[in-house]
Parts: sequence; C-alpha cells; structure tokens
Amino acid sequence: MRPGLTSDMEAALQAGELWPAMLVYGKFLDGEVRLWSGYGPIVWQEQTWQGIGTLLSVSSIEEGTDVEARGVTLSLSGFDPDLLAEALGQVRQGLPVIIYFVLFYPGSPRGIIADPLMAWAGKMDQPTINASNETAVISLSCENRLTAMNVAVDRRYTTEDQQRDWPGDAGLSFVYGMQDQQIYWGRTPGQK
Repeated sequence: MRPGLTSDMEAALQAGELWPAMLVYGKFLDGEVRLWSGYGPIVWQEQTWQGIGTLLSVSSIEEGTDVEARGVTLSLSGFDPDLLAEALGQVRQGLPVIIYFVLFYPGSPRGIIADPLMAWAGKMDQPTINASNETAVISLSCENRLTAMNVAVDRRYTTEDQQRDWPGDAGLSFVYGMQDQQIYWGRTPGQK
C-alpha cells in the first residue's frame, strides 16, 4: 500500500472505474468556504461542501524531487461583475487553502471513499480579475507552505530577544562578554 492511502482508496485506484473530484477549502474574512468540483452539496468530515461544477478550476498541482515551493491557482468563473468588489474584499494574503483529492464509490456520487488525500496545502497570495460586461473570472494565486523557508528569521541571541519569550531568564546575559573572551583549551595561559 502506498503511504497515505487507505486500503479502500488503493482498491478504487486499481479498479477499472474511477469517480474522482477535488475538494477546496479556503478561509476568508467572513468565514470558511468549502467547494468541490461536482454538482450539489456533499458532506465530508461533518461539513457541507458546495458543488459548483465547471465554475471552479484548479491549476495543475506539481511535485518535484527538489525542495521547492510550487504554487497553485484557483479560478472561479461566472461571477456577476457587480459583486467583484465584495468578493475581492474577502481575500487576504496568508489565509489558508487546502485542496483534497477524493474518490467516490462507483455509482454513488455522494459516497466518498475514506480518507481523501490532501493534494496541496498553502496560503492565499494575490487575486486577479478577468472581467467582461456579463461575467467575471477571479483567479486566486496560492503559495505553498515552503515559501516560509525564504523568510528571514528576525531573532538574535541577545538578552533582549530572550526576554520576549522568557521574561526574567538570564541565560543569554553573558553572550556579550563571550565575544572577546579568550578560551584556553588543554593548556594554561602563558604555555606554548
């Protein structure tokens, strides 16, 4: 069995008939949004996921052998252009996005095979708009969690920095005196 796959998922992947779908979770300013790539509502993990069919598209989810942050783009089409400002006002950089790959039992478009795979997880970045007079498409760029590796750590080995987390701790109060300290290892001062 492959890591992360249940025996039911493994059996479904090897069967001749697949019923795949994508579940997309996103947190916005007004709350959480759960969508899926089919039609009508489904329930998974005691949460209702709204099906919006072809109005939702997910760019290809890439994986590689290098440790590299690879993003994904979610597109939602069919928007009324008058609602764009309200929709864009709900998006903030850094809010979480998770995409799941699910399989349904053949012949049962509402029965999800346990346990769907988390295909991608990251954070919202920037939305872009492609609008006409009648409809609009909002594309939301999302960045992988690995982008946090590129952010510089703004911490130092100083008493002041240590006090931010551990008030009263004197463990780093001797760091300043150590930088000019001469340490004699295995001999005494004056010996050659």
